[in-house]
Amino acid sequence: MPETTLYDRTGAAVGTVELNEALFAAPVNTAVLHQVVTAQLAGRRTGTHDTRTRGEVRGGGAKPSRQKGTGRARQGSKRAPHFAGGGVVFGPHPRSYEQRLPRKMKRLALRGALTAKLGDDAIRVIDTFGLEAIRTRDLVGVLAALNATGRILVVAPGRDEKLDLSARNLPTVDVILADSLNVVDLLRADTVLIEQPSLARMEEVYA
Repeated sequence: MPETTLYDRTGAAVGTVELNEALFAAPVNTAVLHQVVTAQLAGRRTGTHDTRTRGEVRGGGAKPSRQKGTGRARQGSKRAPHFAGGGVVFGPHPRSYEQRLPRKMKRLALRGALTAKLGDDAIRVIDTFGLEAIRTRDLVGVLAALNATGRILVVAPGRDEKLDLSARNLPTVDVILADSLNVVDLLRADTVLIEQPSLARMEEVYA
């Protein structure tokens, strides 16, 4: 069973913690990871883009020129696609970009992402943040003591107002609940900082 060091808020090692083998020693399937990331990013698209067809553009009621005798092609409306101000041919319309994937595939990708982060030594486990007040400076001090650099993903066991509001002004720090993990945020993070109680919740939901 994999193990990692357990730290306190001062950055001192206070012991070791065993990690669930199903989550942190899983096979890393890059093809599945790619497919899940693609689907997740596609699901974030709003799909509200829209263009007007010739039937939706205002105007074009009168025939622009007579049918015969002009020596040019016959025209029925100034709002045809080949006229300036006309409708758009084959333009985008509102749609959903959602890609449905099997639940087992999502779980396999998530476990692979956690395993890869552990292999890259990007996971830190802290016993508790212990913030006494909503103060960004205190959270920055804890992160510095843990040598957490780059983009940081904090995995919390539950809603913590002090932690959420302290991290709100830090553009490189994201706080996520242990039962709401996703592959994109995990792979994007340079350091994954997990509160120890979150491990039990992660095991309960994803193992």
